[in-house]
Amino acid sequence: MTLQTFTLPDLGEGLTEAEVVRWLVAVGDEVVVDQPVVEVETAKSIVEVPSPYAGRVSELHGEEGGTVAVGAPLISVEAGLLVAPEPAQVAAEQYREEEKAGSGNVLIGYGTPEGAGSGRRRRPRSAPVAATPVSSSSVPRVTSPLVRRLAREAGVSILGITGTGVDGLITRRDVQSAIDAAAPRTESTGRAGLEVAQRTPMSGFRKAVSSALSRSRSEIPEATVWVDVDFTELFAIRAAAKAASKPVPSLLAYLARFTVAALKAHPELNGEVDTVNDELIQYAGINLGLAVQTDRGLLAPAVLDAHLLTTAELDAEIRRVTEAAREGRATQDELTGGTFTLNNYGSFNVDGSAAIINHPQVAILGLGRVIDRAWVVDGELTVRKIAQMSFVFDHRVCDGGAAASFMRIVADAIESPGSAIANL
Repeated sequence: MTLQTFTLPDLGEGLTEAEVVRWLVAVGDEVVVDQPVVEVETAKSIVEVPSPYAGRVSELHGEEGGTVAVGAPLISVEAGLLVAPEPAQVAAEQYREEEKAGSGNVLIGYGTPEGAGSGRRRRPRSAPVAATPVSSSSVPRVTSPLVRRLAREAGVSILGITGTGVDGLITRRDVQSAIDAAAPRTESTGRAGLEVAQRTPMSGFRKAVSSALSRSRSEIPEATVWVDVDFTELFAIRAAAKAASKPVPSLLAYLARFTVAALKAHPELNGEVDTVNDELIQYAGINLGLAVQTDRGLLAPAVLDAHLLTTAELDAEIRRVTEAAREGRATQDELTGGTFTLNNYGSFNVDGSAAIINHPQVAILGLGRVIDRAWVVDGELTVRKIAQMSFVFDHRVCDGGAAASFMRIVADAIESPGSAIANL
C-alpha cells in the first residue's frame, strides 16, 4: 500500500490559508478520485476540496475550526494504485484564473468585501463527478456547515449538543439553545465601568467585510437618488395572471428585467473603475447580483447572463441562486461574478436604505417595501401601492442626470408595465 498525502492547493489572489469548516470523510473511509473530502473557507467563500487520490483515508490533517496553510498536508490516503492528481490541480488552477479575472464581491448592501479586477464574465464549468457516498459516523450530523460554524464562533462544542432533528440531526435552534445556556465570559475593561460580556473572533469572511467596507467608502465618491414608484399596475397584471392560472413571476423578477433594460440604455453603470490604468470598464453582458441574507452574512450571488433571460427565466434563476446562497451551494462564479446589484431591503419590512456600493461595481439599486399610500392620480386622491426606490452610484462614472435617467427607465416600466413588457 502506498501512502499519498494531498496538500492544500494554491487558492490564488494572495490567499495563503483556509479554515477547515467540515470534514466530509473520516479516517478509515474509502474515497474515490474527485470525491469532495473537506469544506474549507477562505476570506471569499466556502468551497469543497476534492481528493486527487483513491483509497482508504489514513489521516486528516487539521481540526474543524482550525486553519491550514497552502502547501501544508490536508489529507493522507492509503492507495494501492496512485491516481494522478490532475483533477484537483485543474480545479485549483481554474479557481486561480477566476480570481485573476475578477475577485470576491460577495457581500453588499450594508457592506462589501474587497474585490478588484476585470473581465467579469460567465466561464464554463466542468461537469460534476459522481462520488461514492461515504460514512461520517464520527462526525456529528448537522443541518449545514453554517450551523457548525455558528457553534464554533460562539465557542460551543458541537460534540456536546444533542440534536432534536430527525435521527438526532443538530439544527440551528439546537446550537442557539446551547449558546444561550452557556455562561457568558466577562472581563473588566475600564470603559465607563462596564464589563465585556463576550468576545467573538472575526472569521476570514468578516475580516474581508471589514476591509471592504472601508475600501468602498474611501475609494468611491458615491451619491444617492430616490424616487417613489407606483406598483399598482404591476400588481394588477400579476393578479390577472393568477386569476387565469398562469405562471406569475415575482416582483423582484420584473424589477430585474426592467433593470437589465435600463443597464442596456446606460452601459456605463454595468462596469467598474480601473484605477491602475485610469480606465472605465464596461461589460458586454450583465451578471445581476442579488442581496441575500444568509447565516454567514449578506451575500450577493449573481444571476449570470441575465441579459439573455426572459422575465420567467429570471424568476426561476433568482429563486435558484438565492436558495443556493442560503444553503452554501452557490458557485464561485455566482458569488464573485456580479456586475450590478439589486438590494430588496423591503423584504426586511423597511421603506428605504442608502446601501453601500458592492466594490468594485459602480452602482446598486435598492427597493423598499410596497405599501398602500394615499396618492394623487389625475387630480384625484386615491389609494395606490407605492414603494421607495433608491439608487447609489459612483460619481466618477456618471453624473446625476444619467443616474436619474436610469432610475426613470426602471420606474416608468414598473408604473406602465404593459407597454414596457411589449417593448422588451
